[in-house]
Amino acid sequence: MAKPGATGITRIIHATNYSMKGLSSAWQHEAAFRQELLLILLLMPLAFFVGDGLNQILLLIVISWLVVIVEILNSAVEAVVDRIGSEHHELSGRAKDMGSAAVFIALALNALVWGALTGRNLLGWW
Repeated sequence: MAKPGATGITRIIHATNYSMKGLSSAWQHEAAFRQELLLILLLMPLAFFVGDGLNQILLLIVISWLVVIVEILNSAVEAVVDRIGSEHHELSGRAKDMGSAAVFIALALNALVWGALTGRNLLGWW
């Protein structure tokens, strides 16, 4: 059975508005999001210098934006956990730690890809 609510273009408009509210909230309340977004805005022009061809440029751009995506998801998990209660609970801590680990892995992948392509294309390694 279909969920009641807006359909068609109205649903798309509502979804876009919710997404913009989410981005605005992330910018206002999450320092890590602001830092990672600013870093990506600096890296985007470098992708055209480091990448050798369209595939590498797109890889550098996509892997960089992956960090921001994972950070937003981590922030969402933290907000839900904090909403549930402020007392310490093992599962709450585990959820927050796993979200943090996801961000760490995304950052490590980002460093690996940027490092490998910089080493290969600019420094002549491999």
